Parts: sequence; C-alpha cells; structure tokens
Amino acid sequence: MNQSLVICLSIVNMHSHNINKEKMSYTSNMYQKNDIKAPIARKESHIITTHGDDREDNYYWMRLTDEQKTAKKLDDHTQEVVDYLNAENDYTNKMTDHLKPFQETLFNEIVGRIKQTDMSVPYRDNGYFYITRYEEGKEYPIHARKEGSLEAVEQIMLNVNELASKYEYYAVSGLSVSPDNKILAYGEDPVSRRQYTLRFKNLETGEMYDDQIENTTGGATWANDNKTVFYTRKDDALRSYKIFKHVIGTSANEDIEVFHEKDDTFNAFVYKTKSEKYIVIGSWATLSQEYQILDANHPDSELKMFQSRVRNLEHSIGHYGDKWYIRTNKDGAKNFKVMTTTEDATTQENWVDYIPHRENAFLEGMDFFKDYFVLTERINGITKIRVQKWNGENDHYIDFGEEAYLAYTSTNPEFDTVQLRVGFTSLTTPNTTFDYDMNSQTLKKLKQQEVIGDFNPNNYASERIMVDARDGARVPVSIVYKKGYQKDGKQPLLLYGYGSYGNSMDPYFSSVRLSLLDRGFAFAIAHIRGGQEMGRQWYEDGKFLKKKNTFTDFIDCGKYLIDNKYTSTDGLMAMGGSAGGLLMGAVINMEPNMWKGVVSAVPFVDVVTTMLDESIPLTTGEFDEWGNPKDKEYYDYIKSYSPLDNIESKDYPAMLITTGYHDSQVQYWEPAKWIAKLREMKTDNNPLLLHTNMGAGHGGASGRFQRYKETALEYAFFLDLVGRADIVSEA
Repeated sequence: MNQSLVICLSIVNMHSHNINKEKMSYTSNMYQKNDIKAPIARKESHIITTHGDDREDNYYWMRLTDEQKTAKKLDDHTQEVVDYLNAENDYTNKMTDHLKPFQETLFNEIVGRIKQTDMSVPYRDNGYFYITRYEEGKEYPIHARKEGSLEAVEQIMLNVNELASKYEYYAVSGLSVSPDNKILAYGEDPVSRRQYTLRFKNLETGEMYDDQIENTTGGATWANDNKTVFYTRKDDALRSYKIFKHVIGTSANEDIEVFHEKDDTFNAFVYKTKSEKYIVIGSWATLSQEYQILDANHPDSELKMFQSRVRNLEHSIGHYGDKWYIRTNKDGAKNFKVMTTTEDATTQENWVDYIPHRENAFLEGMDFFKDYFVLTERINGITKIRVQKWNGENDHYIDFGEEAYLAYTSTNPEFDTVQLRVGFTSLTTPNTTFDYDMNSQTLKKLKQQEVIGDFNPNNYASERIMVDARDGARVPVSIVYKKGYQKDGKQPLLLYGYGSYGNSMDPYFSSVRLSLLDRGFAFAIAHIRGGQEMGRQWYEDGKFLKKKNTFTDFIDCGKYLIDNKYTSTDGLMAMGGSAGGLLMGAVINMEPNMWKGVVSAVPFVDVVTTMLDESIPLTTGEFDEWGNPKDKEYYDYIKSYSPLDNIESKDYPAMLITTGYHDSQVQYWEPAKWIAKLREMKTDNNPLLLHTNMGAGHGGASGRFQRYKETALEYAFFLDLVGRADIVSEA
C-alpha cells in the first residue's frame, strides 16, 4: 500500500468514533444470484513510468479515440471494448432483473409527480415575453415568445421535440435572439460530447439560414449590428480556445479569428455586458482571469486589454453607466470584494474599492439595474441576496422566512426595472419563483413547482447540523426525511457529497427524492471542504495538497450520523458523481466497511493517469484544482488517494457505477477500468455493477423523462439493499 495512504488510514483510525454495529438484517436478492457470472476483463500489462515510479495498468487497452467510437464500421479493438461494456450491461440487467417491475414503478412514480403540461414563468426582454413550455408526453421543451404582452399570439421559436425526433440523444444550448428580434441563434448536439453546431433561424419567416458552424460551445454573442456574432470553438481536447467572428449569410470558412488562447490551462469565452455596450472576450483559469473588450456597436474594431492575466488575481467584470464593476480577490480579499474603475482606465492600478471584503461573507455574484446593485453572498453556508441603491442607501437582504435554503437571482435581462426575479427552494419547499420589488421590499410569488399527487411539505422535516471533523473544522450537513423517521440506528440514510471546484451543494428540493423519503430513507448532503459553502477558504482547504480533507470530512459526517443513530453501517448509503465519484472511490478505499451501498456516477477515478495525459478533455485546465503530477510532490499526493491506484485485496461495499459511452468530461474507460480492477481484487460477494449508457455522455440521457430511468435503477439498487424494494410509496 502507498505510504501516504497508510498514514491517512492511520489518522482515520485514530479519530474513529464508535460505529453502531447493530445490523438491520436485510438481504438483497442480488446476493442470491451466485450462478450469474460477472464479466472478466482481459488483462494486458501497460507500464506507466513517472518520476522513476512504475504503475501497472492492466486495463489501459480499454481507451478509444472519438473516431473509433463514432466509426460506422468498428475495428477489432473498438468491438472488443464495446463487447465488454455490453457484457457489463447484460450482467447488471441480469443481477437486477428481479427489480425491473419495481424500477418501472419508481420511474412511473417519479415521472408522475412532474406536471407534464407546464411552462416557465415568462420574462420580458427587448419588447418580448419569453416562455419555455412542455406538452404532455413530450420529452423536450418548446421555446416560444409573445410580443408586447402575454395576451399576444404565441410565436414558437423552436420546438425541440421535432428537432430531436431522429436522434437517440439531442440537446439544444445557448438560445440567443438578435437585437432587432429577427434572428435566433442556437447550438445543437446530437451526440452528447458537448460539441455544438451553431444554427440560425429567421424568426419572421421561420426559415433556417444555411449558416452552420461546427465544434462550438453552443452559444453566440450578438453585436449590435444584428448580423455579426462572436462564438467559441473547441480544440481536439475539447478546450474552448478560439473566438471567431461570423457574419450571417456567409460561409463559416470566411469567419475571422478574433482571439486564440494559446495557454492550454486557460479556456476562452465571450459575452455581451448587460448594458449592451461591450463585447467581452475572456480567458479563464482556476486562479487567474483575463478580459479584452470591444465596442458592441463596432464589431470590427480592435480588442482592448482590460487587465492582463496575473497569477492568483481572480476577477470578473460588469458594466454600468460610465464605470466597470469588478468582483475580485485583489489585495488579499479571499472572500472577494467589488471594485470600480472608469471606462478608459481599466487596469488594476486604477481599481477603487466599492463593496469591501468581509471575512464572514463570500461574495458570489453581482447584477445591475438602473437604480439598484444586487449581490449574491454566502454567509454561514446559506445564500443571501443583498440589495442596495447605487448611493449605498436601502442596503438590505431579502427575507425568505427560512433558515436553511437556496436563493438565487434568476433571469433578469431588463435594466430599467425595480422588479428583481429571484428563485427560492429548500429541502422541503419546491422551487419557487418570485418577483421582488426592490423599492417596497416585498415578494410576489409567481409560481411554485407543482408536485402532482398528494404531496404536502408539512409531512417532511429538515435539519441542519454541524459535524466536528477530525482536524476541528465544523462541517455543515443538511438532512431531510419524512416525519416519523426514528433515530434508532435502524433506518436507511443516503449521504450525498461532491466537494470540488468550489461548487457548493445547496439544500434544494427534489420531487424525485420523495421516492426514497416515502420509503423511510433520510437524505443528507455533506457540505464538505472543496466546495465554497463556508467561504473561499473552504475551497482552498479541499484542493491541491489538502484534497484529502474532502474525503475525511465525508467519512466524519457519515460517522456522526451513525453515532447519533440516524442510521447504522447496515443502512448508510453514499452517492456522488463526477468529482463526487472520485469522492466515492476514495472513501470506499479508506473506510470500506462504513457503507452498505454506494452509487458512483460518471466517476473521475483514474486521477493520476488522466492528469498526466494532456490530450484528454479538461486535463490542462485542472492543474490548479488537483495539481500537476509532472511535479513529483503532486504526483505522490494524487497517487496516494487516486481510487484506481489504491484498490486493495479486501472487502468493498455493494456498488453501482454508471457512465456514458460518449462522456467528454470523464471518459467511460475510467469507470470501466475501475470496476474491472475492483472485481479482480475485492474479497467479498457484494454486488458490483456497471451500467453504461451507450448513447449518452456525462449528463446521461437527453429529454425530460428518460434520464429518470437511470435514477429508478439507482433508487431500486439502494432500496433492495435494505429490503424495501417491495414497499409501496407511503405518500
């Protein structure tokens, strides 16, 4: 075993609490299927030598290029990989065959709570009201608008159901309308690699323009001349790296390259300020950003540097009046502050403090209106919306009347208004849209997510507790359950976590989750380090050479829930996806006996190998998250927790691993190699299942309902492990 992991496990044992060993005595039917043989992947030794250290990867052969995956005629190697993935799918189907009726029940139950004929709250932009609506039985949205008032005749801009009809997977992204309201730009992805083709539609005639621009991020930013758009292209590693300028009605071959981001640790992007005065071209890396600007009225003008990149100087910019407003960590403002500067003097030596830095408030975002400046802050892990006039008067927070919740500013394209569109949700409150009158400080409810059936929020209760981590940090945990949940150590509980990239996991409502709660589960979110729930330092303490705090925080939260009899080791489930899948891989290596069952979705588990391969999408941009293993210090540390590299000959919990064949973020071969090695090494008879969606990518199936097929499989897996797969919902 790697020495660093030995040290880490020793720390775990030193700080270990007494785990309640009382068993629930449930046996899943999956355990009875000993006659069903799991696929055994072929082994072919492949040695990767780094810093004089040899790592053997017997399943390296599973990797395929995009060309191999999408070829109409598969070569022998590709066919072998596809056959293996299909064999794993077949094994999973056989092992869960007894759950198929229950999965169907769960799926129908989940979909049955969703209002099928539904529409978004309309928002007003440039003289039109924009609406997204759904029709009963249809998987995809209809994007429409009405001119002048909501009583006007509806104009359907895009019926995605029609566009998606001939594809197994189909996604639309980045809808944007020209300033004169006549042309719609959007991106389409029929593969799930997040490589979008830009299309353009004449909204007056309904005809499609011939213009098609491939391999973009899916969005187009309009200049004010109604004919010029700026867009972003991707390189072979799917990094957003070039900004082009396109004129409607011309060939994409004639497009002019405006900017080339040559540093492969940065991604390029483009947008227009809310004031509509400037086109902004940005370069983004985890620890540094850079912006260049040009006049939106003159799209052929030269770019002007706003502020060149400086390592560890983070900032984002917005424009109002004759000033720029900069959200930044300048001058040691770890939780960020707001500074201002004039339009003509934009470099950092000209920036002046406007909203000061505060140790107890993490500044997440800002929005601009004619009379008001709106900030999104996070205090003690809870999002707060702060409103003030430009002169600093009337400074206040919106009062939502609950203690633990998620609040956010919604779609606010209009500038000259006192109505702020906001969203609100909590673990027991469905997502609610309000208009907030910034003058009178009153909330007007426009819509609350409707849960079909006899759902009553008063039947559920939530808690927010603080768990002492082994190093003294206080980790928030949000919990929800149906009233009557007994804290006797005999109930099942699903603990969810992520803990990377500064992404905060907020306490939001999910009607899908009711299928677990109504069958006696509690659901808990561990707000572990690596997110930004408790401020920027919370993120800093869960990355680079402190990454293991993410894993030990999650383990300590699980132990707290066991010690305080929310559940036991025979009822504690764990789940995470993507970087949360890495979390799952790490915690089962560190504490394999804590978890009854684990679902690891699209898991990032082959960390060392992936971070050494700069041809893989996302790798170069993530050196500031995990560290670059070309540096031996980071190599040794990453290797000490990388799930694939730390599999041992020991018992592991029951596991369901999911992936997508076309995943561009975590390539399918990471989970495929992981399960192959787990099956080779583990010493238990717990179910170990891999489900690969052969027609989708990182986000799973497209469409409104089909994605819940996989959710039903995951829930059935959990419920079967605790003998509740035959329980009818108590809702």
